[in-house]
Amino acid sequence: MHSMRHNVEHVHVCCIRIRLHEQRSSPRVISTLRSELSRYLRTETVGGSILLIAAAVALIWVNSPFGESYIALRDFQIGPSALHLDLSLGTWAQDGLLAVFFFVAGLELKRELVVGELADRKAAMLPIIAACGGVLVPAIIAASIGFGTPGMDKGWAIPVATDIAFALGVLALTGSKIPASARVFLLSLAVVDDLLAIILIAVLFTGSLAMLWLLTAAAALAAYAYAQHKRITTTFLYVPLALLTWYAMHEAGIHATLAGVALGLLTRVRRDPDEEYAPGSRLEHRIQPYSAGFCVPVFALFASGVPINAAVLGDIFTDPVGQSVVVGLLVGKTVGIFGISLLAIKLGIATKPKTLELRDMFALSVLGGIGFTVSLLVADLALDGVGDGSEAEIAKAAVLVTSLVASLIGSALLWRRGRVHAARDDASTAIATDARELPGEVDK
Repeated sequence: MHSMRHNVEHVHVCCIRIRLHEQRSSPRVISTLRSELSRYLRTETVGGSILLIAAAVALIWVNSPFGESYIALRDFQIGPSALHLDLSLGTWAQDGLLAVFFFVAGLELKRELVVGELADRKAAMLPIIAACGGVLVPAIIAASIGFGTPGMDKGWAIPVATDIAFALGVLALTGSKIPASARVFLLSLAVVDDLLAIILIAVLFTGSLAMLWLLTAAAALAAYAYAQHKRITTTFLYVPLALLTWYAMHEAGIHATLAGVALGLLTRVRRDPDEEYAPGSRLEHRIQPYSAGFCVPVFALFASGVPINAAVLGDIFTDPVGQSVVVGLLVGKTVGIFGISLLAIKLGIATKPKTLELRDMFALSVLGGIGFTVSLLVADLALDGVGDGSEAEIAKAAVLVTSLVASLIGSALLWRRGRVHAARDDASTAIATDARELPGEVDK
């Protein structure tokens, strides 16, 4: 019993130390960060569910007798031709609505880098290394399998991205009993992963540049940054600047979604003493529900409409494009995230949170194979105009099928790990209860 009391006191002291360590900033700031993280996770969870519904609707619609109406709607053009914006609804969703998604991703990345989990270099090393491994290994696998296949000179980038909304949604539904450090690890990993994917999009899919428009975009971004520095708060300035930045990048030949992440990274995320919330937190709070609940699902609706039949399903596993996506996402992501992380831990380059076990990391690595949003975007960009369009359809079908498989396997692993953690928590609670109920015995 003396040993039991010692263990209980040791756990209590450790908890106090953890709390004191977390409170190295002001309690109000820590509380704000925790509430922002919780709100972010809740919104992305709901958004992930709506995203799945939108993707399911698209698949059912395009494969139904009314499939031609889906294609007609997706290809319907709208917008002023004088501004070169007479785009199809599918393109508007891809270039316009996803810019909002990337703006929120940029805000989240900036907040993590400045005041969040990635602000501590030592704590940030593990998810950063994991994200790099999760991009590099799938890219190598996809490039090797698809070598020489038309479109795979850029199509190797299809399996490099992890879908934040989808992955967090699966984690929330099946991993509620695993430690909170697992959620932080997956969120940080996915944010860095998306940043790397954004850089790849900028490098691979930027053709000839219109320098005047590029300078215009740079000037608009500089004006936005200056206004943030001067603490200007009016939306009548920021909205026109954001629209000008998007349009200038579109005209410059750069993928317009990059305007979103650039603006997000230029937004202040550290609050002033007289502010209740920083501008980044306010914007994220206001815009993220529209991003997760409307922008991403609408993009999924127009991007997931892939004709699925026996021939396409067969091509997924026999065509080099389909094989590269399947193996890249399902195997490459798992090996890249978990393998590189394990190597970094063994070499002492990075440390993992004490509450995050290796088996938890493996389950999260499998979830990394959920490519969805950005993978569908890259498939459209890389394989557009290649052959008769069948390669793009095969790649997108492979993304959908593999993301579903990764979510099912990851869910099973997380559910099992949750049972293990729940059993340990119950045992710890029982020990603490016995220690309180038998004070006399403990004293003896």
